[in-house]
Amino acid sequence: MASTPRAPSAPFNRLRRTLRLLYHGRSATAVRFQHAVLVVDLAIIAFFIAGPLLRDLPSYIWIDIAVAILLSCDIAARGLAATDVRRWLRQPTTLVDLFVLVTLLLPAWLANFGFLRILRLWTLSQSGFLWRPLRTRGYREWEETGRAIVNLVTFLFVVASFIFTFFAGPESGIEGYVDALYYTVTSVTTTGYGDITLPGVWGKVVAIVVMIVGISLFVRLAQSIFKPTKVYFPCPQCGLNRHDPDAVHCKACGQILNIPDSGAD
Repeated sequence: MASTPRAPSAPFNRLRRTLRLLYHGRSATAVRFQHAVLVVDLAIIAFFIAGPLLRDLPSYIWIDIAVAILLSCDIAARGLAATDVRRWLRQPTTLVDLFVLVTLLLPAWLANFGFLRILRLWTLSQSGFLWRPLRTRGYREWEETGRAIVNLVTFLFVVASFIFTFFAGPESGIEGYVDALYYTVTSVTTTGYGDITLPGVWGKVVAIVVMIVGISLFVRLAQSIFKPTKVYFPCPQCGLNRHDPDAVHCKACGQILNIPDSGAD
């Protein structure tokens, strides 16, 4: 008689439930835990950004190992906290985090891909951890602007690290990471002082991509700042959350809304 698969042990189930409550809960303990994770994540991202400047320090390799351990624990805990692990593994943010972890575990083979570690800032933005404090304090309308800023900052530092990795040298005039960041900012803003140029055909291609994508991100940031502010109020019919402040009907389904107006007499 064929044996049936054994169910996961009770301690393992309790561990998953505990992690799920800590990562996704709203209790005081969960909020404190999420804030602590956020602080650690921001410290790791700061290390990734400053990595090219710290690479020659004797302690760099030990910090790198410590970051790899922390990131491994965080990814494993998030996986255990997920209700559907397979779906979680297919998410772009999870794939990016796993790739960042691989670059930390195999630095000798993937050293040239270290510039992609800064994408951890993008995955943190997509996870919602970064914006939860804004939502709980009533500043949810700033979330879209914050996301636009994070996307632009991530792009700037990823491109600067890429240029420093592959184009630093006397031909380009890039002698350090600050030079690469300076070139990236001048290209994105289309200032183009011309004191630093990337050599060869590939250098021109990179410059074109940086300018096109960078301008798009700048436009997106400007739109999020200057366009009319939306209010967050779930439509009782279709669930649409964002509406004009003076909306009477939902623009998606036509349902009559009763949006609270704190300024009403």
